Amino acid sequence: MRLFLRLPENEALEYLPGQFLELLLPEGKTRAYSLASRPERSHNLELHIRLVPGGLFSDQLLTSIKEGALLRFRGPLGSFFLRQLSLRPILLIAGGTGFAPIKAIIEETIALGNSRPIHLYWGVRSKANLYLNSVIKEWESTQPHLSFTPVLSEPGSEGEWNGATGFVHEAVLQDHADLSAFDVYVAGPPQLIESVKKSFPAQGLDDQRLFFDAFSYAPG
Repeated sequence: MRLFLRLPENEALEYLPGQFLELLLPEGKTRAYSLASRPERSHNLELHIRLVPGGLFSDQLLTSIKEGALLRFRGPLGSFFLRQLSLRPILLIAGGTGFAPIKAIIEETIALGNSRPIHLYWGVRSKANLYLNSVIKEWESTQPHLSFTPVLSEPGSEGEWNGATGFVHEAVLQDHADLSAFDVYVAGPPQLIESVKKSFPAQGLDDQRLFFDAFSYAPG
């Protein structure tokens, strides 16, 4: 679910594309969500919420939270943001709703006119999970320096699929035998982050060129 937060009049949130915020929930609990909107639109913040059965916040989204509800948060937080001074080509790797901060990073590069080569890999279970696929198609048609590879882990239920399958980090390794030239940004579940940290250095990635934030999905 896409959740949009409108800040109070005359207030804005200054942040870097890729950072996240924490929603403050009852009883001192919090939930962390990456910002999917680029900073210039900081009066209206976009979050992508994975609906987890029994989830403390996602269940509320489906039941009790309505348009106009008042929510509290703290932020921005995190060290996952676009390093704009680098001239290296970029590999962006998203798993599930990890697409949110990746979306913010791409929109920022477009707004700045940055033409560094970008290859986006997005790993999901099935084609139905490629939400906002139309946005990516627009990027591909207007940004010649950007390429996109969707990776399905369970393509069988979607009919014929001729694209990449399996784990998204493995698709990256198959396409790029030498990662020494890249900056790599990864967003998604902790298992994805750990897989990248373990396997990418063997193909030349400098760990100083790997950027990530990982959130655990927490049922209520």
